[in-house]
Amino acid sequence: MPAASPRASGEGVRVRPADGDDVGAIVAIGTGVFTASFGHSLAPADLEEYLRTSYSPAAIASEVCSPDVDTLVAVDPRGHVVGFCQLTRGTTEECLAGHARPVELQRLYVARHHHGRGVGRELVSCVLDMARAQGFATVWLGVWEENRKAQRFYEGLGFAKVGEHGFTMGKCVQTDWIMSMKL
Repeated sequence: MPAASPRASGEGVRVRPADGDDVGAIVAIGTGVFTASFGHSLAPADLEEYLRTSYSPAAIASEVCSPDVDTLVAVDPRGHVVGFCQLTRGTTEECLAGHARPVELQRLYVARHHHGRGVGRELVSCVLDMARAQGFATVWLGVWEENRKAQRFYEGLGFAKVGEHGFTMGKCVQTDWIMSMKL
């Protein structure tokens, strides 16, 4: 898998591959953004279980080191991680059966104080470039059916809804839209 070259956005934020030193920041952003965005829709025990299993330092470190996952971080001019996303190989959904060479965009999370500044757009741009360079023809993602802001963001980038799937957190199963875009 080719490494991503660092890139800078108009805000002076640069995107680069994550490394082990970024795990703590990814955990903090992931748990903070996930809780703020979805915590209201879950029972406290379900939220706690999901965060414990999906955003523990060990889980994130495993993903950062995985040969099947490219984790990118957005870093501000002071060197602080302000967002991250992942390109995950080897995942698919039934609704993608007719899509050529799919790869998944996962966990696009940006710290709240950097929302609306182009950080998410730059992270997605870098992931799309990586997917093309790795020979993929389709990028897909899952987004909660009630997260209209994220759906509009992805639609603005060229993604379209192609299906749905259940997303389980503890005892709660929510519906995610599956969105895809051809590269």
